[in-house]
Amino acid sequence: MAEAAPGAVTGQEKKNGEVHSDKSLILRIQTDYLKYEREMDLARLQEQQEEEQSRRARRRLRFAVAGGVLAVLALLGIGLMVMIGNAMSSSQVLVNSFHAPPDLTPSGIDGGVIARGVVSELARLQRATRGMAARRGLNSPWTDGVELAPTSDHFSLESLSTMLRSRYGHDLHIGGELLAIGAGEMALTVRADGIAERKFTGPLDGLPALSRSAAEYVFSESEPGLWASHLTAEGRYAEAIEFARAAYGSVGAADKPYLLNSWGIALEPTGGSPREALALYREALKLKPDYWNAWTNVQSASVNLGDEQGAWKAGTEMLKIAGGRPGRAPEPDYQIFDLLTWNLQALLNGHIADAEATGGVGSLFSASGTSIADIQARLHDLGAAELALQTSHGDPNDPTISAMVHFVRARLATEAGDSARALTEMEAFGEGSTTATDVAGYSCWIAPAEEAAGHPDKADAILNSAGTFVDCYRFRADILDGRGDWKGAQKAYAAAVRLAPDLPAAYYSWGLALARHDDLAGAIEKFRQANERGPHWADPLKAWGDVLLKQEQGNEALNKYNEALKYAPNWAELKAATGGAQRKS
Repeated sequence: MAEAAPGAVTGQEKKNGEVHSDKSLILRIQTDYLKYEREMDLARLQEQQEEEQSRRARRRLRFAVAGGVLAVLALLGIGLMVMIGNAMSSSQVLVNSFHAPPDLTPSGIDGGVIARGVVSELARLQRATRGMAARRGLNSPWTDGVELAPTSDHFSLESLSTMLRSRYGHDLHIGGELLAIGAGEMALTVRADGIAERKFTGPLDGLPALSRSAAEYVFSESEPGLWASHLTAEGRYAEAIEFARAAYGSVGAADKPYLLNSWGIALEPTGGSPREALALYREALKLKPDYWNAWTNVQSASVNLGDEQGAWKAGTEMLKIAGGRPGRAPEPDYQIFDLLTWNLQALLNGHIADAEATGGVGSLFSASGTSIADIQARLHDLGAAELALQTSHGDPNDPTISAMVHFVRARLATEAGDSARALTEMEAFGEGSTTATDVAGYSCWIAPAEEAAGHPDKADAILNSAGTFVDCYRFRADILDGRGDWKGAQKAYAAAVRLAPDLPAAYYSWGLALARHDDLAGAIEKFRQANERGPHWADPLKAWGDVLLKQEQGNEALNKYNEALKYAPNWAELKAATGGAQRKS
């Protein structure tokens, strides 16, 4: 075979070149296609990602919208539940606008004016009885407020609230109408939930009086117990008795004891007897054994009847029911019990607290200023007693206040050894004794002043008419002893003890008399008995210490003096005796 010339392309090479060229072309085409596919895949992936993002955004938006709707619905539901809860707990007095004839509008009278007048009168009654309601623990519309009922002609949250309160609440709704009935007269009709309507008539210019009558009628029908207490507090005793008698058969069990108590309070000022009042208080306690004010009134009525032992028994029974002291009964309700047992510091604290709560006037049986002065005098704190007299508040026309001022000044004069001044003040007190003695038996104290002034006939006359009180009996014994009738005095002291064996005063006076007669052992026994019955009274302890000092028992005397100082810390004579005992010890 001939060889190819050098440099010449052989057929095989040409064929191989063509094959190589085709393969390169195919490779480029494949590469381009793969690049195209990759670009298309990336484009599709981007589109898918964008679509997925769009779907996620739409989904989030739907969730957000749904969540917002649910949140709004939840808030609306919660708001509605709160409104329903408020409606269910709503308990107040709402006065609707009264109906009034258009021809009264020019004179300034329309439904709103009438309603506001009724609201004003009801609010006055609510303020006046708020303390009574609090002591009773009342939970009624009258304890939450008196307001004009809201009015609305279109839908609003206020109108929805009003609708819910009307459906679920315990509000007391009051309304009515005013009509002109001719001849210058008008009639105001008032009605309220569960209360029979009542019509009140009066002159055209007497709307305030009609509003007051309407308000008092609704209040008395809604809260009969509070209304009866309010009547007695205002001194409307005849009305209180009439109301209590008429309402007692129809009121609920919870109000009956309060009607009985108010009825009893109103009896004596209207000519009734303390015995009748005592029976009513006792009936009230049968219905409500923890009615503390009724217990106080039982003690007061018993004292007024000259039964101080009975008053003491009522006080101990009250103490037991109250669970001791301090207990469930308010401390001021022990005032008579404390006076009988000479628990003077507790008595003083109760009166001071009452004075602070009432602007210095007091709400107990007597004015705070003179009562505090009387207690300070019994505690032998002369400066404090005088200050209490000078700063006392009260009605200057009240005869009880001026009379008690004379009584306390007489006690202070006696303490200072000024018997002439003591007699003058005691006689001035005695001139008003029929109205002046808030606690019966105070007139007994006039007798020793008359005896000291050399007026035995006057002293005897007073003691013969003053009643069956421990002070009268023990002062009679003191007077008989001073006249030299020791045998008669002994009998009188024994009679005083028999009259009220659980009270300390008779034992104390008897002990002083025995000490004067040098029966020191007998005196100590009487002082011990007095201290047992009046453990917070300083006087028997001081007298006991005096006797011990006479017996040369200085340390024992000092112990008694120090104990007495706990109960009469400002008694100058006691302080001096304590100093003397300390020096001797």
